[in-house]
Amino acid sequence: MLERTQNEKILVKSDRVTFMAKLQELVQTIQSGTMHTELPDIRVGDLVRIGVSIQEGNKQRVQPFEGTVIAKHQAGANSTVTVRKSLQGVGVERVFPLYAPCVANVQILRRAQVSRAKLYYLRNRTGKATRLKEKFETLPEMWVNSQASISEKKMESAKKGKNKK
Repeated sequence: MLERTQNEKILVKSDRVTFMAKLQELVQTIQSGTMHTELPDIRVGDLVRIGVSIQEGNKQRVQPFEGTVIAKHQAGANSTVTVRKSLQGVGVERVFPLYAPCVANVQILRRAQVSRAKLYYLRNRTGKATRLKEKFETLPEMWVNSQASISEKKMESAKKGKNKK
């Protein structure tokens, strides 16, 4: 067997370190290109609708998957969410990579008030026992203004209806 001198061992080790640094830099550049930032702030307990791109033959369509987020794994470009829904009395869970090209869109339908990071206890519950308490937050300014204009229009139409009688 060949024995290396101390200087040769140091050179080999430094080459390995620079190679790993370059490799890590390459992985980061690739991941930064795949991450898109238009995702909403998804939290555990949210009721979400995730649009999944499905290729059937030569046609491509978006199929929605609606359920409760029971777990979230944050790892940069490898971040995932586990979504659970009940379908005909059978629990169905899917793990979605957030930054994968198969995830077309994500909508948050409702937020829930939870005190745990993982909601695995929902697996043992069925029916109404799987409901979570809704969390009411202050609405963004844009939503408040649009809601106010809608309610004003409803009141005006109601007044017009009373005047016609």
